[in-house]
Amino acid sequence: MSSFAATLIASLLIAPGDVVVRGDLVHTVSGPAIADGYVLIRDGDIAAVGRADELVLDGDERVHHARIVTPGLVDARGTVGLTGQYNIPHDQDMLEGSKPMQPQLRAIDAYNPQERLVEWVRGFGTTTVHTGHAPGALISGRTFIVKTAGDTVNDAVLVPDAMVSCTLGPAAQKKDGSPGNRSKGIAMLRQKLMDAQHWVREGALPEEEVGAEDGKRDGPRKRDLEMEALAGVLDRQMPLLVYANRAQDIANAVRLAQEFGIAMVLDGGAESYMVLDELKAAGVPVLTHPPMIRMYEERQNAAFTTPAKLADAGIPMAIQTGYESYVPKVRVLVFEAGHAAAHGLGFERALKACTLDAARILGIDDRVGSIEPGKDADLALWDGDPFEWTSHCTGVYIDGKAYDASDCMDGAS
Repeated sequence: MSSFAATLIASLLIAPGDVVVRGDLVHTVSGPAIADGYVLIRDGDIAAVGRADELVLDGDERVHHARIVTPGLVDARGTVGLTGQYNIPHDQDMLEGSKPMQPQLRAIDAYNPQERLVEWVRGFGTTTVHTGHAPGALISGRTFIVKTAGDTVNDAVLVPDAMVSCTLGPAAQKKDGSPGNRSKGIAMLRQKLMDAQHWVREGALPEEEVGAEDGKRDGPRKRDLEMEALAGVLDRQMPLLVYANRAQDIANAVRLAQEFGIAMVLDGGAESYMVLDELKAAGVPVLTHPPMIRMYEERQNAAFTTPAKLADAGIPMAIQTGYESYVPKVRVLVFEAGHAAAHGLGFERALKACTLDAARILGIDDRVGSIEPGKDADLALWDGDPFEWTSHCTGVYIDGKAYDASDCMDGAS
């Protein structure tokens, strides 16, 4: 296309109320970075992206300038919104420990969009979060995906039920309860999945073949929220999100997923670099642990280089902020990605791991994760390299609405 034709097309795109975000460098992620680029926002979506010299402004549009423009960051796994800033019982809804398995618990019912930590992570460029019930129980509940904006959960929600969160290994074991060891945990989880299989089969039978003692149902089958959640895993509507760090626990998780033919996503994976071939053969994506996570007990073999090793092996991988029972319970995604970039992953792969790759694993790449026409206008604006400690997020756009990050970033460097 000639420069004149490109200018003409761009000029036709401009309309009253449009927003133009200019960047000295625009990282689209899905394609090459654009020096002196622009992103045109209309009605909450990205309408066009290209070189600034192709754009003819008429003065009615609003223009926002930044040194660096990236897609809004996508946190592949966290607990923000269920975990609160005060770290006291009233704002700690990420884990309910009365039973070892509670797949019926929904993150959407516990999420607080007004939580200060949601605004906080947004101030560091995170516009989408896969959040929900934390590791720490054999099945802790269901996760969901939200934008880091909105006054109500209905305003924020992107995917109401994303995955069922499961934990294998020491983090799920109880000293004075159940499960007490690995074999008991796997046996309990296997039995629960088998129960769900039976429940699904029973629901598919004709009415006269199942039910009351006389051989017929006494009215419609009673709903079972626990079984319904696991049925969603069995029919692959929701992956089983398995938090596991030891190589033996990762292998157990892969074997269990293959046994039931379910989709699995590995959460944590401190020793995932020890089982690269197995993960790749099974097609299991990894939401790798935050590089700065405390490396002790089951995470004693964690490493800063794990994201790079997974990427080098061709295993789908994304970076997350995770969860630890000790503070800080909510980490900053851009800082974690920066450490991965510095330890072998490099800038481009690190940016992709917290944008487009994360969106693909979460199944939302048609909406977010890259700067492309037709996608949600979710952008992060920076005054320098996002992965440099001295850089700041100067603002974000979520669905085309601007949020000033300066108040959140003061003193963050």
